[in-house]
Amino acid sequence: MSLVSVIRSHALRRARVSQSGYTPPLVSTLGDIVKPTYITVAPEDTLGEVAERMSAENVGAVLVKDYGRLIGILTERDMLRAMAARVHTSEARVRQWMTQDPITAPPDMSLEDASNVMLEHGFRHLPVVDGPTVLGIVSLRRAMGGRRRPAPDAA
Repeated sequence: MSLVSVIRSHALRRARVSQSGYTPPLVSTLGDIVKPTYITVAPEDTLGEVAERMSAENVGAVLVKDYGRLIGILTERDMLRAMAARVHTSEARVRQWMTQDPITAPPDMSLEDASNVMLEHGFRHLPVVDGPTVLGIVSLRRAMGGRRRPAPDAA
């Protein structure tokens, strides 16, 4: 499908939604969009092992847990810093490159507040927690794009 046909299809879908008077409901909180599928790694895992898992699952961040407790987050940017430092991925450990004690958010945080937290602090992934329980990770892209649910006929 060409870019022109994708744009045309999107425009037609928006026109149908607009003509029908349907307005997608607002999605208001992280709990509305967080997915419980996330990757957990251990602090002693190697960067190479984690990079393989991130690539296979097509994710930009993983959570680091030690004895079931969230202790950090490792992102694509952290991996890039490690590569720039010319570390050997088979020897470098997650513990050395992760962001310790990451900022987290409760599931009732609004998407706007979550987006602002990520923008203000310069990161793109926010763990969502309910007390000590990790519910998942929300990306800035998902938080910004999740403000409205898709129309029923949108594919």
